[in-house]
Amino acid sequence: MKIPSSSGTAAGGSLQQFGWGRAWAGVLTVVATLGWGCHREPEVKAVPTLAAAKVRTAPVQENRHPAIEEIMGSVRSRTRAVMESKVSGRIEHMHAVPGRMVKAGDLLMEIDVPEIRAKVEQARAVALQAERDYERVAGLFKQEAVTRSELENAESRRGVAQAGVVEAEAMLKYARILAPFEGVVTRKLADVGDLAVPGKPLLELEDPRDLRFEADVPATLAEWVKPDQQLTVRLGTSGERVTGTVSEIEPSADPISRTFRIRLDLPATAEARGGWFGRMALPLAEMPILLVPTNAIRTQGQMELAWVVVDGRATLRIVKTGKRMGSELEILSGLTVGDVLVVSGQKGLQEGQPVVAP
Repeated sequence: MKIPSSSGTAAGGSLQQFGWGRAWAGVLTVVATLGWGCHREPEVKAVPTLAAAKVRTAPVQENRHPAIEEIMGSVRSRTRAVMESKVSGRIEHMHAVPGRMVKAGDLLMEIDVPEIRAKVEQARAVALQAERDYERVAGLFKQEAVTRSELENAESRRGVAQAGVVEAEAMLKYARILAPFEGVVTRKLADVGDLAVPGKPLLELEDPRDLRFEADVPATLAEWVKPDQQLTVRLGTSGERVTGTVSEIEPSADPISRTFRIRLDLPATAEARGGWFGRMALPLAEMPILLVPTNAIRTQGQMELAWVVVDGRATLRIVKTGKRMGSELEILSGLTVGDVLVVSGQKGLQEGQPVVAP
C-alpha cells in the first residue's frame, strides 16, 4: 500500500515542527535557569561615619569701609640739584663718586679753562697799570701839576680795572663746581675729558634725609585730596607703609594726561631712597563690603576656597577676593552676609563632615 506523497509531506512537516519545538523549549529552559542564577540583590556598602571636627567660626558681616584707590608714584628728594657748568671747557678732574656723601662746599669737578685764566692775567695787568697811573697822577695833583679832573679820570680807570679783575676771577671760579648742600651724588652724567658747556647736566645731587612722594592724581579724583591730609604710602618692593602729609597740590592739570601732581612729605624715619616706586592709598566715599580674616581663605591652584558651616556640616565654597586690608581680605563673591565661616581648624576637613564650634 502506497502512502500519498502529500500525506508523507504533511507527516514529515509535523515531525520537523515537533523537533524544533522541543529544541526551543530546551533553550528557553537553560536561559531561564541562567537568568535566575545570575540575578542577585546589590550589596550595600557601609559609609563610614565622620567624626565631628572642632573648629572656630565667625559670621560673615557687612562693613562700611571707604573705597581705596591706589595711585602710583615715586619717591623724590625735596632738596636736589642738577649741576651744570657756567663756562665751556674740558673736564680736567672729577672728584664726585655716585653714592658718596658730600658736604656743602666740597669740590666735585674741575674744568680746564685756559681762555679765562688768560683773561684773569690780562685783567690783573690792566689793574696794576691803572693803579700806577693813579698814584702818579695823585702825586702830580699834590704838586698842583694836574687838574682835579685828570685825577678823577685816573681814579675811574683804576676802579674799572679792579672791577675787571673781579669779573675775570669770578669766571675762573665757575671752573670749580662745588656742592651747594650736603647730600649724595645720585648720578654722574659726564667724566674726565668730556666737554662741559652751559646748560649740559653733569651731576645730580640729592639730600636723602628730606624725602617726599610725588604722584599724578586723575582729575576725577583730585577733589578727594586736601592740603595737610594724611595719606598712607606703600614703598618699594618691601611694601613698607608710611604716612605722608600732603604739602603741595598743583593748581592746574596737565593738558595731556589730565592729572594733578601732588607731593607728600615723608617722615624722616622712612626707609626709602630717591627714585623708589610707591603706591599711595587715596580713600574715597564709604561703601558696604565684606571683610573676612585672611587665614579663613586658602588657595588651591588658581582657586580661592573657604569653608562654611551649613546645617552643622562643613561645606567648601569657591570665593573671589579683592583688596587686602591689614589682616583681612575683601570678598567679592562666594559668600553672603550671615554665612558661618570657618576661621580656624580647617586642616583635614572633608565635605559634609560634622563640625563643632566651641
